[in-house]
Amino acid sequence: MSKSGMVVLAALLAVLMMSALAVIYSKNYSRSIFIEIERHERALDQYEVEWGQMQLELSTLAEQNRVEAIAKQRLKLVIPPRESIIYIKP
Repeated sequence: MSKSGMVVLAALLAVLMMSALAVIYSKNYSRSIFIEIERHERALDQYEVEWGQMQLELSTLAEQNRVEAIAKQRLKLVIPPRESIIYIKP
């Protein structure tokens, strides 16, 4: 084989090695990105569970019976007699 043929072969081998390394790097990078996406999806699922729990807690805390009971117990509020209630029409 001639000297120019050896140079071409060496260049092709170098290009082949760089290509193989680029494939390995991109495969590793895509795996790490996939792992990060999975981690974020698990966190999102956990946030959605917490959001649902907070919505349930909010609806429980805002129930009229509960608010009325707390107003009577803690604030000593009473419902005024019917004759002292003034209705305002819009």
